[in-house]
Amino acid sequence: MIEVRPVTTKREQREFLNFPLDLYAGNPCFVPPLYADERKMFQPGFVYNDCCDFICLNAYRDGKMVGRILGIIQKAANEKNGERRARFGHFDAIDDPEVSAALFGAVERWAIEKGMDTLCGPLAFSDLEREGLLVEGFDQPQTFEEQYNAEYYQHHIERLGFEKEVDWLEFRLYAPEPSEDEEDLDKLTDFIFRRYKLHFGESKNAKDFLDRYKDGIFRLLDQSYEGLYGTVPFTDGMKKLMVDNFRLVIDPKYTAVILDENDRMVCFGFAIPALAPALVGTRGRYTPRVLLRLLKAIKHPKIIDLCLIGVDPEYLNRGVSAAFASAILHMLRDTDVEYAETNLNLEDNYAILNLWRRFNAVQAKRRRAYVKKLK
Repeated sequence: MIEVRPVTTKREQREFLNFPLDLYAGNPCFVPPLYADERKMFQPGFVYNDCCDFICLNAYRDGKMVGRILGIIQKAANEKNGERRARFGHFDAIDDPEVSAALFGAVERWAIEKGMDTLCGPLAFSDLEREGLLVEGFDQPQTFEEQYNAEYYQHHIERLGFEKEVDWLEFRLYAPEPSEDEEDLDKLTDFIFRRYKLHFGESKNAKDFLDRYKDGIFRLLDQSYEGLYGTVPFTDGMKKLMVDNFRLVIDPKYTAVILDENDRMVCFGFAIPALAPALVGTRGRYTPRVLLRLLKAIKHPKIIDLCLIGVDPEYLNRGVSAAFASAILHMLRDTDVEYAETNLNLEDNYAILNLWRRFNAVQAKRRRAYVKKLK
């Protein structure tokens, strides 16, 4: 018999956090999250407490933990979209459909009791965190920003009545062989900059970059991400959390900011050194060994993860994507980076998918969000 119960004690919190670490121990594709970050959801000052209700659930059989799930009601997102949705996330379980059914049954009952009529996911408290169920690319190394899961998760979820809502694609970008097209891209960038009186912004270091551009970044994120699936309004706490996290890993070499003649931001994009290679095979804790590996990955990256891209809607059809492509190309050409990982791109975001055609792009993974009406 499967027993599912809410996480209430310190021991149950540890079991909730440790379960995927034990389930995927030895799997070279699994990248653990930072344990200290995961623990924050159980602390009184958790940044999402003001905009979310949530419940953590553990599943046990004969006293042994066999699965977990997180239920979230993102109140700000529901208010923005006029919906009554609950989200599920942090779903992990052994390969037993009975365990999955018990976990989802519990989170569905919780959502209905809270007045919700739909359950969707895997999604997190916001789109700044891990989301989507891996459905292709099980043999591919994951990025630090995304979660690994076994292939059987999809089958368990679909047999419970969940249907696909959206898919995300992930690409690995390599610089193309030098050609006249590359020169044409630089010329096109120069032409666009002259025509619209644009220029690239500069910064000396991570602190300088964030001090100069964080306000413009959040403005463009609000404008360009507002209608995208799973996005939520930024709170002051979310902004602070994001700035604090990126302050440690941003390098101006892997940033691109385009400004108008009044130094107003019209486009930005930045990558961070890939942290996944430093964390594979660990449990995400800040041990001296992990800290040394992280420091090496940040200082001498071989892979970069493209994190965020934002474009002022007024400039979407003015060719600034060509300038951004040129900037990424130079990140790959002018450094020791071997390739860039795109993380999640919605499968119908043709503007961004067309941008990657300028590179030697390899689709590495596909992720899915599911939806189910609650009765």
